Amino acid sequence: MADDPVITVFLADDSLLVREGVRALLNLQPDIEVVGVAEDFDGVLSGTDLTTPNVLVTDIRMPPSFQNEGIEAARLVRLKYPGIGVVVLSQYDEPEYAIALLADGVSGYAYLLKDRVGDGDQLVRAVREVATGGSMLDPAIVNAMVSPVRADGDLSADEDQLLQWIAEGRPLKAIASSAQIPVEAVNDAIESLFLKLAKEASAGQESALRRLRLLQKAIVDREEQGESLSRMLPGGIAEKLRRDGHSLGETERLEVTVLMSDVRGYSAIAEYSDPTALAAQLNEHRAAMNHAVLDNGGTVMQYVGDAVMAVFGAPYPRADHADLALAAASMMHANQRVLDEQWEARSLQPFGLGIGLSTGEVAAALLGSEERLEYTLVGDTVNLAQRLQDWARPAGTTVLSDTTVAALTNPPPLERLEAQKVKGRETPVLAFRLSSEAAVSTAGTEGATQ
Repeated sequence: MADDPVITVFLADDSLLVREGVRALLNLQPDIEVVGVAEDFDGVLSGTDLTTPNVLVTDIRMPPSFQNEGIEAARLVRLKYPGIGVVVLSQYDEPEYAIALLADGVSGYAYLLKDRVGDGDQLVRAVREVATGGSMLDPAIVNAMVSPVRADGDLSADEDQLLQWIAEGRPLKAIASSAQIPVEAVNDAIESLFLKLAKEASAGQESALRRLRLLQKAIVDREEQGESLSRMLPGGIAEKLRRDGHSLGETERLEVTVLMSDVRGYSAIAEYSDPTALAAQLNEHRAAMNHAVLDNGGTVMQYVGDAVMAVFGAPYPRADHADLALAAASMMHANQRVLDEQWEARSLQPFGLGIGLSTGEVAAALLGSEERLEYTLVGDTVNLAQRLQDWARPAGTTVLSDTTVAALTNPPPLERLEAQKVKGRETPVLAFRLSSEAAVSTAGTEGATQ
């Protein structure tokens, strides 16, 4: 597995005190490095040209005219380097600044207020979000977008609740789960709500309505891109906690299939690739892998650089977890081939995947504290999936444990590998290899080749 890549940051603020304070805060993180600073508009443009960072963190008002130089500089930087994420730090909570920043889309943008930057890890989370194409708005901005409509609109209790969920930035699926209605019905309800507000809108409310539509677009865009683990998993776990009553540290035994994937030769690709272009590639790769896992009923556990860990059969048990995991692995290879073709047209390096599947019992637990939770799987099954992923060579192959093959309803023809010892195991491991092409051509055939 390749080392977790460092997120490079260019920092712009006309205040030396703020600039050095933010630099010190970011440099405390092992995966973040501030590679340059600027104090004015021209410095932002020249500095990002020299350093081509993954993320630009900038103030709004700076020399020469102290108007909206930060937002204008961010717009020009993104036009030239689309892969650079942008975090705007502002002392102003007027939503018009955020609207100006996000006018052309929300992907890769964050807007935070300076007076809360030191609280917890808000800025650090924003940097990590935009580095992979995510977005983030300060809660005060969201509240300012919504407040005029909440105050003046003649809303029913259900409409008011829906408005609150939109204001919180909840994904459509989460709203549908809370309201116990289909996602399509949520879309219809939101459109009806906006139509009602539009009919009642005075001139002042029309501005608020535009803000709401911007917020809703952010939610939809984020969902279409494929949500990251930090946004996806807690919602599912929260639902499980509410339904089943589990508490911190409590474990349950589950039979699951664990999937591990890794990009072959990622370090060499990173060495010779433009960092901005590579960040955009990594974002597209993660979204494609995320969709493959979700479309087959899996749960993305974590991304570690270019590697993906997913589980099938947890947090909710599934009898067909091995079948789902194999289907996801085949889709991941197929999705990556499509991306590679698109990248070739842009003269970008392809990503070749190796995937390992391991089936067995794990202990699943919700660990951490009330401030930060992590859903974790523990057991030999997890470790073995990592070892099998290492065996998945050449790129484009999937390696399955013998227990995974035994759990398949209709296994395809497989190449039996020579039994080998792996670290942490006394007995040799028996595994089988399937090429991504074979996975496509043999779908529906019976019997594993022994």
